[in-house]
Amino acid sequence: MSNHPVQTVSTSSDRLKVALAVCAVIAGVVGFYVLADKSSLVRASALVLGLAIAVALAWTSTQGREFLSFASEAVRETKKVVWPTRKEALQITAIVFLFVLVMALFLWGTDKFLEFLLYDVILGWKK
Repeated sequence: MSNHPVQTVSTSSDRLKVALAVCAVIAGVVGFYVLADKSSLVRASALVLGLAIAVALAWTSTQGREFLSFASEAVRETKKVVWPTRKEALQITAIVFLFVLVMALFLWGTDKFLEFLLYDVILGWKK
């Protein structure tokens, strides 16, 4: 039995829809900045309108539907994450800081030992 993944070939109309969606996002952002002298409501409306048109165009393309499906699955997976309690987070942070401190002291000691060994013992240079 073969488990080869099936790759769909996008049509030129799907590519055009994605390109138009990108253009709509760019138009919304440009409109937001071009309308700098207008009220914040008008500027935000231009941005939201550009994004809404982009989502509508992307939704009609194959790649857009696949991306939106992926995004919804990602949101669903993040809801499954179990976050540590405040106490656990503080304990983990303290352990990390302690480890960093111990490693810093170890590396400083190693550096000083090698400095002593190289300059004082091997080369005979006294500072």
